[in-house]
Amino acid sequence: MEKIINEKPEIKLNLDISQCPVSPQVQSKTKKFFLKIIGLIFVGLAILGVILPILPTTPFLLVAAACFAKSSPRMQKKLLANKTFGPLIYEWQQHRCIPRKAKRIALLTIILSVVWSSYLLNNVVLTVLVFSLVIGPFIFLWRLPISK
Repeated sequence: MEKIINEKPEIKLNLDISQCPVSPQVQSKTKKFFLKIIGLIFVGLAILGVILPILPTTPFLLVAAACFAKSSPRMQKKLLANKTFGPLIYEWQQHRCIPRKAKRIALLTIILSVVWSSYLLNNVVLTVLVFSLVIGPFIFLWRLPISK
C-alpha cells in the first residue's frame, strides 16, 4: 500500500520582477490621477504665494505645469492661457529663462527676507543659518538667463 503524506506542495511563481499585478491601463489612470492632484495642490500653493510674501509663486506653478503636462493637457493649456503666469511658464519651458522684472523681484525679495530675518532673530547663528539656506536659490536665480 501506498502511504499518503500530507506535505504541502511547493508553489513556484515565475513572475518577472518588472511585472505588476495591476494592468498598465489602471497604472496609467492612477498615475494621471495623482499627477492631477499634485498639480492642483501646487496651483493652490502658488495662489497662496501670491498672497503671502514668504511663499514663492513661480516654482509652484512650474511644478504644476509639469504635472499637468503628463496628466491633463486641458489643465496645462488653462495654466498657460493665464495672462499673468502663462508667459512665465512658457518662457521657462521653452528657453529656461525668466523675465528681467521677475528676476529682479525674486532677488530683491530674497535679500529683503534675509535682512528682515536677521533683524528679527538677533542671533548670529540663526542669521547664518537663514543666509546659508537662501544662498543656493539666490545663486541659481542670479545665473538664470533673462528672456527677451
